[in-house]
Amino acid sequence: MKRKDSKSKQVAANTRFINPFRPGAGHMPPYLAGRDAELHDFRTFLAQNPILKNVILTGLRGVGKTVLLETLRPIALEEGWAWVGTDLSESASVAEDKMAIRILTDVSVFTASLTISTKARPIAGFTQETRATDEPLNHHALQRLFSEAPGLISDKLKYVLELVWKAMRDHDTGRKGIVFAYDEAQNLADHAEKEQFPLSLLLDVFQSLQRKGARFLLVLTGLPTLFSTLVHARTYSERMFHVIFLSHLSSRASRDAIAIPIERSNCPFSLTDQSTELIIDITGGYPYFIQFVCRELYDIWLQGDSKRSIPINEVLAKLDADFFAGRWAKATDRQRDMLRVVAQLPNCETEFTVQEIVARSRELLKKSFSSSHVAQLLSFLQESGLVYRNRHGKYAFAVPLLGQFITRQSEQELEQIDEFDELDSRNDRG
Repeated sequence: MKRKDSKSKQVAANTRFINPFRPGAGHMPPYLAGRDAELHDFRTFLAQNPILKNVILTGLRGVGKTVLLETLRPIALEEGWAWVGTDLSESASVAEDKMAIRILTDVSVFTASLTISTKARPIAGFTQETRATDEPLNHHALQRLFSEAPGLISDKLKYVLELVWKAMRDHDTGRKGIVFAYDEAQNLADHAEKEQFPLSLLLDVFQSLQRKGARFLLVLTGLPTLFSTLVHARTYSERMFHVIFLSHLSSRASRDAIAIPIERSNCPFSLTDQSTELIIDITGGYPYFIQFVCRELYDIWLQGDSKRSIPINEVLAKLDADFFAGRWAKATDRQRDMLRVVAQLPNCETEFTVQEIVARSRELLKKSFSSSHVAQLLSFLQESGLVYRNRHGKYAFAVPLLGQFITRQSEQELEQIDEFDELDSRNDRG
């Protein structure tokens, strides 16, 4: 850490400086680093006519999926597209009618300025003359058209969205199409036991409309389980989507994510190259962790402790409490035992197999795990969002750097045991 000014100037600079780093769920960082390739790819998908490929943005928690989705919005508007969508809550994926209502509600924000010619109605009086009226295509109109249309829910939704596409062309809106963007799409699921298939509904409707020439682009954002869920629901999903997998930032992009916000924000301190490399190392280049660590460091230094080196242990302890602890608390004791074994695998932060866990448990534990027990525990951990199964049948942590957190937890637990043993021995001697 290097101070830029004398002490009096430093105090004045501190009062002007606002910490630029924003470690929050979906909060836009002060500088979006390392995603130029993804932004370029999105522009190519907007140029499709007809729509042949939709987009999935996926990756672990903290890689910036929501941030990138929000960054795509102004690009779509700039390229002449309308943009609608929201977060997909679990309630929206419970039933087909709820999914249809979700889509109609979202698109009504755009269509409310359009009109549609309704059926001819009798003119008041004694004559039988009729006239057509133009009705605003607002939420109420969309719901009415949906309820009046014949067929299944998918038929009704296709009918209404086809009318939307026709109204767009008739009114010369200047929009090339509509992007339907949905975050947290891993919540999507079919429920065969309840005879409800909201995920299949979504896929069927958009594939049908796109085949008919409607330029409706579907952009889904979610955890790595999303794509396999889509393919399981409809096998043609593999041909319907292009998957953009977001990973950690490169070293160069990580340096930009750290240095550029500091340069632009009139910061009274600058980081040394050594400090920057240390931050990159402990964050693994994951955007959320970079934002978190940098915010904590600058808050500490702005409180007058600018001579300190990077307080790694204190910052990591806060990161553990704020980000990892809640997820770790979901695991049972036996699940934690297995996760500790996984954390000892050299490939724990990439992908691992049931067989590798079993073999490692025989080396580390008195009571090792069987293959069937490991498979059962991994299934439970998938439900709690700690691991996921990838397309190759292997498993991976759904939370970045979880292995390092588990190792720190294990070390802390051993230290506590040693302290208790020491206390017991003192009491015995007393």
